[in-house]
Formats: sequence, C-alpha cells, structure tokens
Amino acid sequence: MPSAVTPQRRSRESSLDEEGSQSSNAVGSSTKRARINLNGDARRTSQSPILPNGYRLNDNGVLQQETLRAGRSKSKHQPGSIVRVKLANFVTYTAVEFLPGPTLNMVIGPNGTGKSTLVCAICLGLGWGPQHLGRAKDVSEFVKHGEQEATIEIELAGDPKRHRRKPVIKCNIKRENNKSTFSIDGKPSNKKAVIELCRSFTIQIDNLCQFLPQDKVVEFAAMTPVELLRSTQRAVAPQEMLDMHDELKEHRQKQRSIQAKAQADQDALDNLENRQRMQADDVQRMRDREVIKERVRLMEASRPFPAYREAKVRFEKAKDRKKEAIDELAKLKEEVEPSLGAVNTKEAYRRQIEAVVNGRRMVVQDAEKTADNIDRKLQALHSRKGELEAEAEAEKNAGRETRKDITRQQGIIATLKRRIDEEQPDLDISGYNERIRGKQKAIDEAAQKVMELKRQIGDISSRGQGRKERILQAQKELQNLESQAGQRENKLRQASQDTFKAWEWIKEHQDEFEKPVFGPPMVECSVTDPKYVDQIETLLQRGQMLMITCQTKNDFKKLGDILHGRMHLAEINMQHMTGTLADFPPPIDRDQLGPYGLTGWALDYITGPDPVMAMLCANVRLERTGVGDQDTTPEQFELLQNGPIENWVTKRSSYKIVRRREYGPSATSTNVRDVRRAQVWTNQPIDMRAKRDLQENIEGWSGEITELKSEAATAQKEIEELRDTIRETGDEVRNLQTEKAGKQKMLSEFRSLPTKLAQQEEKLATAQQSISELRQRLGQIKEKRDQLTQERAEAAMDYVAAVETLQARHLEVYEAEIMIIEANSDLARLAEKNAAQKEMLELREREVQHLDKEVKELREIATRLVKKVKEVLALIQENRDTALDAHIKAMSDEQPSEKLEEEIESEKARLELMHEGNDRGVIKEFETREKKISTLKSNLESLREELEQAGERIQGVRERWEPELDRLVGLISRSFGENMKEIGCAGEVGVSKEDDFENWSIKILVKFRETEPLTALDSHRQSGGERAVSTIFYLMSLQSLTRSPFRVVDEINQGMDPRNERLVHRRMVGIACGVDGLLNDSSSSSFSNSNGANGANDRSFDSVTVVNGDGDDGGAANGGEGGGEKGVIPQSQYFLITPKLLPSLTYARGMRVLCIASGEHMPEAAEKVDFRGCVDLARGLRREVVVR
Repeated sequence: MPSAVTPQRRSRESSLDEEGSQSSNAVGSSTKRARINLNGDARRTSQSPILPNGYRLNDNGVLQQETLRAGRSKSKHQPGSIVRVKLANFVTYTAVEFLPGPTLNMVIGPNGTGKSTLVCAICLGLGWGPQHLGRAKDVSEFVKHGEQEATIEIELAGDPKRHRRKPVIKCNIKRENNKSTFSIDGKPSNKKAVIELCRSFTIQIDNLCQFLPQDKVVEFAAMTPVELLRSTQRAVAPQEMLDMHDELKEHRQKQRSIQAKAQADQDALDNLENRQRMQADDVQRMRDREVIKERVRLMEASRPFPAYREAKVRFEKAKDRKKEAIDELAKLKEEVEPSLGAVNTKEAYRRQIEAVVNGRRMVVQDAEKTADNIDRKLQALHSRKGELEAEAEAEKNAGRETRKDITRQQGIIATLKRRIDEEQPDLDISGYNERIRGKQKAIDEAAQKVMELKRQIGDISSRGQGRKERILQAQKELQNLESQAGQRENKLRQASQDTFKAWEWIKEHQDEFEKPVFGPPMVECSVTDPKYVDQIETLLQRGQMLMITCQTKNDFKKLGDILHGRMHLAEINMQHMTGTLADFPPPIDRDQLGPYGLTGWALDYITGPDPVMAMLCANVRLERTGVGDQDTTPEQFELLQNGPIENWVTKRSSYKIVRRREYGPSATSTNVRDVRRAQVWTNQPIDMRAKRDLQENIEGWSGEITELKSEAATAQKEIEELRDTIRETGDEVRNLQTEKAGKQKMLSEFRSLPTKLAQQEEKLATAQQSISELRQRLGQIKEKRDQLTQERAEAAMDYVAAVETLQARHLEVYEAEIMIIEANSDLARLAEKNAAQKEMLELREREVQHLDKEVKELREIATRLVKKVKEVLALIQENRDTALDAHIKAMSDEQPSEKLEEEIESEKARLELMHEGNDRGVIKEFETREKKISTLKSNLESLREELEQAGERIQGVRERWEPELDRLVGLISRSFGENMKEIGCAGEVGVSKEDDFENWSIKILVKFRETEPLTALDSHRQSGGERAVSTIFYLMSLQSLTRSPFRVVDEINQGMDPRNERLVHRRMVGIACGVDGLLNDSSSSSFSNSNGANGANDRSFDSVTVVNGDGDDGGAANGGEGGGEKGVIPQSQYFLITPKLLPSLTYARGMRVLCIASGEHMPEAAEKVDFRGCVDLARGLRREVVVR
C-alpha cells in the first residue's frame, strides 16, 4: 500500500492564492487551527515538529497513519500511458523527472511549486498547442526565465503488438523564434507525426473529458450539452461512432437543404400555376389581338404591290398622251411655218442689234474706267503737293523757333558770364547746425519729460482702475454675503482659486460652447433636506465637489486648452459626460428600503442640473447609495451584507461592502468611515466681521482713488506746459532750417554757374547746326515740288484725251440703241399680225411640257414603288417571312390599293376596340412561366426521390448509431447514479434527442437534497461545489468506458466542502484503481486501528516519488510493480492535481503520490531529498512515543 508523504497544508485563505505565492516547507512544524472532521467535532493536530502530517494521535494517544494497509499492486502501464516525464528549463523547473504510476497519480504540493507545469508539459510534449491550456499564447513563454531553450521528454508505454520498446517523444522549445522541434525515439520528426502517434493510442489532449487543465475547468463547466455529447463520444466511443454522428448531421443537413429546396420549388410552382390560371383568358385575348396585328402588318407590308401596278398603268397612259401631243405640235408647226418665218427673221435681226448695243456699252464702260483712273491720279498728285507745302511750312516754323532759341541762349550765356564775375555768397553751416541742435535738444528733453509724465499718469490710472475693480469686487462680495449662491462661490474661491477663476470665465463665455458647461457641484447643486447634508457631503470627495461638467467632446477639449494652455490654471477637474440621469436607475425601489433601515437613496436628497447629477452618479454612484437617519442595527447590517446594496451612509458612519467573487459568494469585507461635518451646503448667518472688513476696504480704496486723481491732474497740467514749450521751440528750429536752406541753395547755384555756361554754349552750337540742316531740307522739298508740277501737267493732258474718247463711245451707243428701237417696233407689228397662230402654237407647247412633267412624275413614283417592292421581297428573303410571302402571293392582281387601305383601317378599328397593353411582354411572360412550371415539376420529382434516398441513408446510419449511443450513455448514467448515490445524492445521464442531429446533447440531471427533484445541471441552479462534484463524477463515470490511456484533472476539488471532497476522493480512488468493494470494505477505512509499532513493521511502500524541481538534476525513487491480487482490474492512468489534501483520506493499492518539493533551498543533488527516509524516521519516532 503506498503512503503519501504530503507537505504541510496551508490555511484555507492561503489556498485561494495563485500558484506563484510562497508556500510553507514540505516537512516541518504545523501551526494549523483545529480541523473539523466528518462528525463535526474539532480536534487539534499534533504539534510535534518531528512527525509529518500523515500521522495523528487518536483519543487514546495512539498514532494512526492516513493510509491503507500496505501492499503491492499488480497494475501495469496500459499502452499509451505515461511512464516518465523529464523536463529541463521548463517554466519553473531547471531539471525534473516524473515517474507516474499506471493508475491513479496524485500530484500534490504547495501553490507555485509546479504542479500545473506537469500538465503543460504533457500537452506541449505530445504535440498539442498552448491554446488547449488556456494560459500563454506562445510556446516560447514556457521557457524558464533567463534561459533560451526548454526540453520536454515523455516516455509512453508501448503496445507489444506494435512497438518493440517504449516510444520516447522529445520536444525542444526555442525562445528566440518561438518554435518547437520534435523527435521520436531519438530520430528527428515533426509535430504532425507526434500527434498521429498519440492518436494511435487514442490520446485526446483536445478533449476536456480526457485532459482538463486548471485554466480549462471553467471552460469545461461552460461546455454546452451538445459539446459535452461530442466530447463524451470522443472519450468513450470508437471513432466509427463519431463518424456516424457526423454523417447523420451531414445527411440531416442535406435532407433539410433538399426539403427547403423542395418546399421553395413547390411554393414557386403553386404561385406560377395560380398566376397562369389568372392570366389564361387575358393571354387568349392578347393572342387574338396579335393575330389581327399580324394581319395588319402583312397588309401594310404588301401596300407597294397594288400601288406599283396602278402607278405603272397611269405611267403608260400618260406616255401615250405625251406622244399624241408631240405629234399634234409638229403638225401645227408645219402649218404656221410660212407666217412665222418673217417674225423669226426680224427676231434674229433684233438680237444682232442687241448684241451690238451690249458690245458698245462695254466699250463705254472701259473708257469710263480709264478716265476715272486718270482723275484719281490727278487727285493723288494734288494731295502730294499739299503734303510738300505743309512739310516746307513746318520746316520754316521750326527754323523760326530755332532762331528764337539761339537768341535766348545767347542772352542766358551773357547773364551767366556776368554772374561768374560777381563775388561768392557767404554761408556758416556749422553755426546754423549748432543752433538747430540746441533747440532740438531742448525739444527732446521736454518730450522725454512728457513721456515720463504720461507713464506716471498711466500708472496712476492703472492703480485707480485696480482700486475700482477691488471696490466692485468688494461690493459684489458684500452682496454675495447676503445670498446663498454668493456664499457658495466664496466657498469655492476658498477651496480652489483656480477652479473659481475657471468658473468665472465660463459664466462670461457660455455662448462660445456647443452646449452649456456646468460648474462644480459645490455651486450647481444643493441638498434638499438639511437633515442629510452631513451624509451627502461625506459621500463626495474634494475633486468631485470641484468637478466641471462638459456635455460634448469638443467643449471638453476647448475648455481644457483654454484653462490649461491659455490661463495656465493647475487645479482643474473636468469630465465629459454624455449620459443622462435616466441611465442610472437604483437597484431597488425606494419603497423597499424600509427593512434595511434606510429612508432613501442619496440621489433623492440632492438636486442640480441633470448632467451634473449624472456625473455624480457615474463617479459616486449616488443612485446605488442608501441614506438613513439612524445607525444600522446588526439585523439590518446582516440584511445589507447579503442584499443588493453595497454602499450606504447613516447618521454617524458610511459603509461600503467589497465582494471578492473569486473567493466565493460569502467572501466579503466592509469598509466603515465616520460621517464628517458639512462645510459647503450649510445655511450660515452673515459674517459681520467680513462685512465690516469689506466696507472699510471700500472706503480706503475710495480715498486712494481721490488722491490718485489729484496726482494725475497735476501731471496733466505740467504736460500741457511742456507741450507749449515744444511747439515754440519747434517753430524756431523750422525758421533756422528754412534760412539755412535758402543760403545753401544760393551757394549751390553759384558753384554750378560754370557748368551751366558750358551747357548753354553747347546748346547754342547745336541750334546753329540745326539752322544749317534746315536750309538743306528746304532745298530738297523745292526740287520735289517742281517735279510734281510737271507730273500733274502730263496727267491733265491724258485726262482730256480720255474724256474726248468717252464722248465718242457714248455717241456710238446712242446710234445702236436707236436701231434696236426700230427693230423692236417692226417685230411687234409682225407679232400682232400672227398672234392667233402663235398662241395656238404656245398652247400646244405648254400641253407637251405638262405631259412631259406628268410622265416624269409618274416614272419617279413607279420607280419608288418598285424600290419598295424589292425591299419587301428582300426582307422576305432575309427574315424568311413566309407569312408575308404567302400573303403577297395570295393577293389578287385586280385588287385596288383603295380596297386594301379600307381593309387595313377596318382591322385597326378592331384593334382599337381591344384592350391595349404590353401584349407581347405578357404573352412572353406567360410562355416563359409555362416552361418554368414544367421545369419545377421535373425538379420536384427529382427532389422527392432525393428525399427518400436521404431518409433511407439517415435511417440506416441511425439504426447502427443510436442504439450504441443509448447503450453507452446508459452505462455512464448507471455509473454516474451510483457515484452520486455514494455521497447521498442522486443523478442520471440521458440523451436529449431532437429532430436535428446537430442539437442532440447530453442531459445531466442531479439532486443534492432529499426534498428537491432531479434538475438539469447548470450554472444557475447548483452551487460551485455541487457543479464540481457533478463534473468529477461525470468524468469518473467515463473511466470504465474510456478508450484513452490516461486522463488529467487539475485542481477539480477546489470549491468543494470537506465532506464532498472526502467522498469524491474515496470514489475516485475506487474507480481509478479498479478496486472492487473499496467503499464497503472495513479494511479500507481511512483510519487504521493499529495500536503499536508492530503494525507499522508490516507496511511497505509501493512507490514514493520525490521530484526535485529547482536543482540541476531531477531524481526519483520508485517501488517495484508487484504481483497481482484479487479485486484489482486493469484501469487507465489517472492524474489528479491538487494543492491540498484532507486528513484521513482513502488510498488503494497501485496509487502513486507525486510530492513536489521545490524552492530556493532545495539541494543541487536530488538524492539528498529522500521521502522514504523521512517516513522511516517518522515510524521509528512513533515507536518511541508509543513505548514511552
């Protein structure tokens, strides 16, 4: 029988700490309080420092050991179970080696020693990822701090049929690149191959029914019944069961898809058929209309054929009439030819004379053009003469002006020579400058003094303005002393000068914000009932009383920039509040506060703007803080501690309950503070001393203002006198500057006389040169004028000759015109004589012309109609319009176009009597719908066949899967019921079957009290401990059916009460170790009745494993695996991780307890830690105690 050597157990409070906390030494003195045993009485544990916790004194002073009778187990490691786990630089371990037993392995040790690290190593070492642990996300985070590489080596029990030796999987984790590498039996491998090897042993690390790490316990508890069914099948059923379930879900999904499609097609078919029936009559009428429209189309298309026949007939008749008219015209011309011969001869003579007249008129026009050209030439020559005369006159005028300039320049030169001979004027510039600087200095001094006096007046004005502002402020404070709001603002200024300045600025600039900005609650709010003012002010801190509330984010940012950036105010509290007061409802109605000794909520006794009240609720939770006028009684405190109210304040104290839900529903603490006296929202009488001080200050400042006004007046008078002096001195300076400038000008002009003389002499020479050039230009102009006169004379003579020629040509024209008049007269006389014959001839000619025009028109009409006929025939060929072709062939050659038009109009009238609509679209839609109906009927027939086939497939798979599932769940239910019955409770497990296989689920029903019925296990009905018991019993119920070689449960006993934990542990030992009748065997009692040392001599340890977790090497001491005994059946390996163990627990043969000893004081050599030696030493000491 193995004996578990456990480290000192921590107190209940410390057991709730995280693993990283410090724990007590593995073996040492115990300072624990008395423990309540199963019978409810408290017995104090032994205080001997030399005895481990596994030994206790009974009531007679005799030692008893918490173990069963020792013996050896015949259990062996099943294939796939873990034989050895070796770690290096992994999490908290530098080097360690675990040697678990083949059945139940209890891994114990204080928090922080590395129990859950073993679970992490199993998960990562067998190829699964950190996501199955619920801890770190990257594998590199499992490398020990300060190291770069971690190693996990796991040895599995082999299957003799497949393996010659035990498979060894090694995993190396690199911190640098966050990668893991694997090897199997020393040969490099990959993660996929490792997982395939594990799956060949039915290892399912990703199944919470097999592998339940500490951080996944909550996830397992939150697993839905559907997920629990799948995990259960993975744990206890063959893969074929899972495949069949997945197949059923897939078939059901396809069946539903087919049903949905069939239903949709049936609905569509019904809809289409209904619409077909509704539109049948309309479609028939539309089809009749289409027939009429087609007939109209054919008749309209055949219009060119009868029209062409009629046009051809008319053309032939017109052509015959034209021929007859031409013959008659020729005959008439022969008859009248002698009479008209003289007329024609005279007409020819007239045309000849007319041609001569036209020729002579053209000659006259040419003569006129020649005369006009010569006249224009004369005009041009005359204009040129005028230009030359003007040019000569201009040159003469310029010469006269030049001569005047010469005379003037000669006078100027004489004057300059006389002035040069005169004496140079006298000028003392330095004297003038000295006098001007003296005057200017006097002006600057006076101006400087004026500026100084102005500064004095400015200072006086500033001091006076400051005194006035102080007076106004004092008057305002004097008024505020008499108002409640003013008193609050005075208190605000006393509490925080920065906040007071900020509030004053906000009031003056409210129009610059998007929404109103509210001041501190100190000035914005008030207490409605003075009786509760102390309680209300106690709830608010100083920062909350000074909080400025903004309603928009832009206002918050803008105000912050102004107050901090521009005004440089330091003590400013601001908050952006978007919620409303309606967002903060109380937890219960005010009427329900009576039993708690409270009269209302804090929100009921304070009033103010809604945004400010919402801000206070968000920060202080006024809507959830109760207020009472009397102290809380113990009964009321008990109600409050277990009720929904966490904060309340009474007449003398303020209470706040802090609940630590991670420690259970009863883990609470209460903070109590005294209620302080109110300082803000109080109605105090006017401070008369402050009033007198303010009045005295106003009088003093008023006197100072009078004195300052007198000083300012004196300074202003002095400024006026100085300004007069500056003006007089300035006039003197300007006079001196004017006199100086005049003399400087005279001197400058005298010095420039030689230069001016040279310039004038140069100008005189230039003018004289200009006179010489002028004479030359005048000579040239005279020569041009003489030549122009000669050209004008020649042009005049040419013009005379041209005029004479023009007169002669005009006479010739007149003679020809007289001749044409005579010819016209003779022609008229002959024409009058033969007028009747000529009229008859013209009549016949017009008739011929008319007939010719008619023939041409009829030819064009016939040509157009022939073209249309050809177009129609071409369209018939192109479109294969057989209907139109047949219609045209069936037409009678005698049918007139008028009759055809009548038939067309008649058919159109019939169309107008029918309903006009989208006939073509409706008919096309009707025909398309008919095709869809046919297609849907065909599809529905196929879908019905598919549904029958899907139903048959589902039925076939279900008949194989469902009975096996019911059998497995029935076994689990029986085992679960027995487990629950052993602790005085009841339970059963069933399958919730629904139409959709996706929703089939495991339904766990439990009953923990005799009076209550079986209810479903969930997080709402049962407590945390009850759920933990149910969870571990469910997992234990899978034990006998499990296909997995090992199972891991990490700290599942946390949250159980001692009674349930003891019973669960006993049941777990019996199931995990496969010992029949363990719970009913008196020899398996938790307390041995040996009365002496001799009993201990018969005890031997199956295995005691010591794990050194902090040294460089790991060590283990193992017992052998003995022969078999009756009552033990082969079981899978089980790992139970726990930081604590109750005393007097049940142990069975084959169990192995792995005690983790870890810490900074561990020796480097693992063999120095020998728990077997400690147990032997304890036994020897026990014998001595008993003998004494």
